[in-house]
Amino acid sequence: MKKTDLAKSDAKKLMGKMNVPGAGAFGKDAVVVDRREQRKRDQALGLVPFAVKLNSDLVLQLQTLARERGADLNEVVADVLAKGLAA
Repeated sequence: MKKTDLAKSDAKKLMGKMNVPGAGAFGKDAVVVDRREQRKRDQALGLVPFAVKLNSDLVLQLQTLARERGADLNEVVADVLAKGLAA
């Protein structure tokens, strides 16, 4: 391997380490939860994954509503669905 190839390889390794989830800004400790652990937490709360395709305008409205309430998008969607089904 040439010296430049070795340097490129080292740079790629470094960039790969920087792109790892939870490798945020320096000095901040990010809590990284693997998918399996997150699924267990969700199941304990009685949450079930539910994928739907929505119009982009509707998604923007939901995101705006979540920002206004200062709540998680999942909570806002659950609230809107519950109110809609109750009506």
